[in-house]
Amino acid sequence: MEGIAPGLRSRLNAETAKLVWPELERHFARGAVIRVGQSLDLVEVAVCVSEDDKEKVEAWMKAGLVGHPSMAEAKDWVERQPDFWSVVVAPWVLMQEVSGDA
Repeated sequence: MEGIAPGLRSRLNAETAKLVWPELERHFARGAVIRVGQSLDLVEVAVCVSEDDKEKVEAWMKAGLVGHPSMAEAKDWVERQPDFWSVVVAPWVLMQEVSGDA
């Protein structure tokens, strides 16, 4: 990606962690969780959020690829207990469900 602050992508990539829903649930309760669709690169989204790239983030939100998870999604995650890749871009915790083939 052009224009990225040197090392930002590498730093965010290094800060990703695999978490389970109970570790994310308290962040969800305070409205700080952002769901990232599986078709997107989690680190790329984190970079765009960090750099306040409103155009890209708003386009992803309009397409339903990025946004706050719904209560129905949270209930599904409680029942299934999937793994998530997560990264913090304060004040947000970006999370992406690990696909079945990962």
